[in-house]
Amino acid sequence: MSLLRRWLPYPLLSALLALIWLVLNQSLSPATVLLGMVLGVALARVFGLLHPPKARIRNYPLAARLLLRVVYDIVRSNFAVARLILRGAGQVHSGFVAIPLALTDRYGLAVLACIITSTPGTIWVSYDPAANVLLIHVLDLVDEATWIGTIQQRYERPLLEIFQ
Repeated sequence: MSLLRRWLPYPLLSALLALIWLVLNQSLSPATVLLGMVLGVALARVFGLLHPPKARIRNYPLAARLLLRVVYDIVRSNFAVARLILRGAGQVHSGFVAIPLALTDRYGLAVLACIITSTPGTIWVSYDPAANVLLIHVLDLVDEATWIGTIQQRYERPLLEIFQ
């Protein structure tokens, strides 16, 4: 194993962590840059100690299309939540939806969790691995079956093709 690979087992992760540090601190002072680089290297090395299994992405074009779909859905949901808030909280019917899943890949489930949680109006509440059922909370729950179909068709189906 080369010296560089030993110090930087995940160079992209190190760079990303350093960049996030700089953005959060909103500074390019030498001390902030140095600390960001040290944290990036150190945290990536700690991550390497976990020996994470590699994700196997099987369909990159579909992953790109899913990303665009998620960005579109997030923007659309922001407007929908704003409308709900502006028209008054008395008309909101929130609730929980149990969604049976076919997806079992840990990376696919992690991406699904990120998608659901980052979309305004929905949040990942729990996942039962034994029953393979996801529980989400929906801010404006009108039709439970529509939500089940939406999650399964718009997100789970592509994730199955990408990861499994």
